[in-house]
Formats: sequence, structure tokens, C-alpha cells
Amino acid sequence: MTANDQKIVVVLATGGTIAGTAASADDSIGYRAAQLGVDDLLKAAAVPVGNGIEVMGEEVAQVDSKDMDFAVWQRLLRRTSHWLSRPDVRSVVVTHGTDTLEETAWFLHLALDAQILRAKPVVFTCAMRPATSSAADGPQNLRDAIAVATDPGARGVMAVCAGVVHGATDVQKAHTYRLDAFDSGDAGPLGYVEDGGLRKVRAWPDPPKVRVWATAEAIASTVRWPRVEIIMNHAGTDGAIVPALLAHGERSCNPVLGVVVSGTGNGSLHHTLEMELLKARASGLQVVRATRCARGRVIPVPGQAIPDSDGQSPVKARVSMLLRLM
Repeated sequence: MTANDQKIVVVLATGGTIAGTAASADDSIGYRAAQLGVDDLLKAAAVPVGNGIEVMGEEVAQVDSKDMDFAVWQRLLRRTSHWLSRPDVRSVVVTHGTDTLEETAWFLHLALDAQILRAKPVVFTCAMRPATSSAADGPQNLRDAIAVATDPGARGVMAVCAGVVHGATDVQKAHTYRLDAFDSGDAGPLGYVEDGGLRKVRAWPDPPKVRVWATAEAIASTVRWPRVEIIMNHAGTDGAIVPALLAHGERSCNPVLGVVVSGTGNGSLHHTLEMELLKARASGLQVVRATRCARGRVIPVPGQAIPDSDGQSPVKARVSMLLRLM
């Protein structure tokens, strides 16, 4: 049986707005996320079956994604790895809250076995309105995600929202309330779901070419994760946050091992902040320079003491550093 013949799609639910409920069908703000189970989501989506497609659901977590943590990431990694390793499973769809979707998608992009991702897709989806809304967007997003997950040749980690398909490398939440809340920056989307079918405009996402961290099994079994923080450059900063973070880490017996600095412009840093980061780096702290700009990437400058994030946003650079430090 080839990958394209496999038609079982496993939907792994983690909570989020797509599973949220409110007291009124008109309320799309004052709701509680992560209230409905995966069976409720599949029933509401009325996922089309036939043509050999079978959809299975499994509850991994019930969490508002603003509260996403390492334990949920580990469970999700274990269950995604389990299902993708089965020869009769074509793909995995993950329902997730929008707030940290880009971080979880990037985590799986890095942590899952690259050979599997070259043959099978993992498709994230979400909602900006709760399931009880009179105009809920979750059911259509879930149908669209399954359409992408069963498209012949689909592979890699992606996200589908409002009919737009984004790769895990580029996807980021770009709007606070619009249904089309995600963006792929300068790279642009991978494609669009139109009338239940996929129109590709770019190639499927490739898994990382080089793995420099633990295996998926080791990551899923890690008891103590390294501590990596994000700090931001801004007008008036004095760099005092760096020694304060390090001192707090030592006092709490949870030392900070890495820092991603969200710089201005091309990763530029206030001179006092840069000085403190360089002092900490000389003492062994891992430091990476990203940008707080929504578009573009940090272009490396020859001789720059603090390395750039290789085009990754601050939150994705943090995920990468977490895994490198394991």
C-alpha cells in the first residue's frame, strides 16, 4: 500500500477556540475555550466520508492554547508519532487554539521523524469563533484541513485556516480577531482550499535537512526541559533584564540556559542590552538574535557577535533553541 492509497485520517484534538462554548450564539469573545470533545467537533463538521476515507478522532488535551505547555507537546508528539507510523494511516489533523498554534506546529516540524514527514502530512487547524457562535468557522476549517490531509502527495507540517494553507516554517498569527488570522510573511501561503479541493501555489514543506537534537522518543520522554526566555529590544531599555533573569534562575534552581532577543529592525539592539547579552554569552548563555518585525528576516552582518535566528520568528527561534539544548 502506498502513502497515497492510505485514507485513514486521525484527528487529534487539543482544545482551543474551535472547541469553545459561550452562553450566547452572538458571543465570540466572552467564551470558554476547550469545552467540546473531538467527537463533537467531527459531528459539527459533518466530515464527508467515502472514496476510501475514514476519519478517527482522539482527545490529546483540553487546553486554551495560551496555556500550552511542554507536557501537552510531549503527549501530542507521542500520539502523532504513533499514528503516522501506522501504514494504514494517511495523515494526522490537529485541532489547536490559535494563540500558540505556530509554536506547536514548528515544534512538530522539528521533532517528528523527518522520513515520515517526507511521506505524510500533519495538518493543524483552528477557529477564531467558538463552536456555539451563530457563524462558527471551526467546522469549515476542519473540513478544509481534512481535504488537505487527504490530497495526493501531501506531506510535511501545515496549518489551514479560512481556506488558506500555510507551512509550519512560515505561519504566524497576524490578526487578533479576523477569521483569516494567519499569515506566511514574504514566503506566501502554500495554497488555498476551494470548494473542497486544494489549489497549490508552492511546494509542500520540507522537513529539516539536519537534526542536531534528540529523537522524537527522547523529546517525548524528557522530564526537565531547558529554560529559554524571550526578551524584546525597545526604546529606553537598559539591559537590566538580562542579569535579573539569570539571578532569578539561579535562585529558583531553574537556570536560564538560553535567550532569544527580539530585536528592532534587522535584529538591532540597544547598546546596553547588547553589552549585557554579550557578557552573559561569554559565561555560557546561548543567545540568538531575531526581529520583532512582522515581515522580513534578520540579515546576517559579517562579524556580528550574536548569531541570527536563520529567519525564524522569536517564538520559533525559542522552540529551536529548546530542542538544541536538550
